[in-house]
Amino acid sequence: MPPTLASLVRHPGLKLSVLAGEDRLETPVRWAHVSELADPVPYMEGGELLLITAMQIDTDDPEEMSRYVRRLVGAGVVGLGFALGVHYTEVPPALATAAKEEGLPLLGVPRRTPFIAISKAVSAAIAADQYRAVTAGFEAQRELTRAAIGAEGPAALLARLAAHVDGWAALYDASGAVVAAAPDWAARRAARLTADVERLRSRPGPASVVVGGGRGTAGATGAEPAGDTAVADRVELQSLGTGRRTRGVLAVGTAAPLGTAERYAVHSAVALLTLTTERSRALQEAEQRLGAAVLRMLLAGEPDHARAVAGRLYGGLLDAPFRMLLAEAPSGGAAQQAHAAPAAANEAPAEPSAETATTTTSTGSCTDEAEAADPLGTLIDTMEEAAARSGESVLVVPDGERLIVLAPDGGAAVAACAEHAQAVEARRGTKARPRARAVVAARRGDELVIGLSAPTGPIAAAAAYRQAEQALSVARRRGRTLVEHEQVAAGSVLPLLADDAVRAFADGMLRALHEHDATGRGDLVASLRAWLSRHGQWDAAAADLGVHRHTLRYRMRRVEEILGRSLDDPDVRMELWLALKATAPGTSV
Repeated sequence: MPPTLASLVRHPGLKLSVLAGEDRLETPVRWAHVSELADPVPYMEGGELLLITAMQIDTDDPEEMSRYVRRLVGAGVVGLGFALGVHYTEVPPALATAAKEEGLPLLGVPRRTPFIAISKAVSAAIAADQYRAVTAGFEAQRELTRAAIGAEGPAALLARLAAHVDGWAALYDASGAVVAAAPDWAARRAARLTADVERLRSRPGPASVVVGGGRGTAGATGAEPAGDTAVADRVELQSLGTGRRTRGVLAVGTAAPLGTAERYAVHSAVALLTLTTERSRALQEAEQRLGAAVLRMLLAGEPDHARAVAGRLYGGLLDAPFRMLLAEAPSGGAAQQAHAAPAAANEAPAEPSAETATTTTSTGSCTDEAEAADPLGTLIDTMEEAAARSGESVLVVPDGERLIVLAPDGGAAVAACAEHAQAVEARRGTKARPRARAVVAARRGDELVIGLSAPTGPIAAAAAYRQAEQALSVARRRGRTLVEHEQVAAGSVLPLLADDAVRAFADGMLRALHEHDATGRGDLVASLRAWLSRHGQWDAAAADLGVHRHTLRYRMRRVEEILGRSLDDPDVRMELWLALKATAPGTSV
């Protein structure tokens, strides 16, 4: 505890007497200051015990004394020490009356007690209090460290922290969900602060905010009051993480502002929790290299070796069906460029460099701006956070402008990926045409496209990679954020004809027929479409056109002459049909 007026009165060497303000002696004293100025207020900071001999003030004027004391109280002076036996044998009545009226504690200082003795006593008490706080803080740090490295990890740390601050503590992950709390009832209270946590996470770290007002004792330890409101206590929220992206948030609830010792404990907890939520760069790079090695072995058809290398880190992932995910977010509009899949199993993606791994996973925030700047990093965080909450293992391999992920089929990580893709598409505007969606994505910078394979196992990882590659290509062409391979297999090939290269091929193939029809010498394009749609049945196609079958036969011979190709060739019929479909209205959906 810091020194108080009461502790100074009880000090055996000072011999102070209480002349007014007996009910306010428990007020803390920040310093003892000597001033004989008629108006010492400009030199006060608040919390001082002011020591005077009354050399420069008119102590016989009640109005002057009243103004003098009111200014001291307004400046935050907590007490007035008056020297007895120097200029006055007793405290002047006007000063004593003014002190009683304003409630300012008035202490009598005997002649044998020099002011310097009082200043030394206050300084020594402050130093002793600070020493006790630092000692308690170091002890709290040791206890918190032991708890953090124990089997229970953050849960034990929060329990120790709650005991040190005589309140409660809670830990939120990067998504804003409560992952641990102490005591147990604090989880319900912490869940009510998710909006405040979200606002804190939107700020660049490190950041902190205080919510609530510390009214009453709702924040004290013990059972949660039945009528508890959202923030009846005082809650400090501290962001966790060393980069711009917040990795978590610590909440500490107390009935009153934190003291020095409690502040040391909270700072220690923030540092320890940051260490547990922020893996070291070397460890992160090692895990990514291990993941890249496991992926190469899987794509090379060596699942047994992959399991041996994965060990306990990824081993459980390979014991059940998983999905392979390819994500791409190149800059400068490169999202529209195709990437060829490995032609053979040994053409696995190159192992990511340390620089790539660092920039992909350690920057950004959960805000739209940060996501636009680092969409792959946001996707990684989203999937890893979901996997961590459900106890899943995910294998993440950054590969240049791409991201390769192995995640359990039907698990939380895949579900989180789908939800994230829906949110991205909602911002882009999914009702726009593919070309328009691509323009929106390029303008925002969030050119994220994702391809997801069908469920598979380690022995078919190479096939899963090709499936994810095909789904990624379809997503890029359709202007979609996420396409699953099942959708490609069950869907139609016609949406793929919206590609500019396919349209150019179709226009070139049909140009001569359109030029012929423009002269008014016959409707060859419509006739060709009707004939192909009827699989070459003359009577049915002629009936659709309302012409004689001999007229239709003549038109098809003209088509062959103009194109220089035979309609008996199935490849020619296929190419002409696709060209007609590619140039038909409504193809680019």
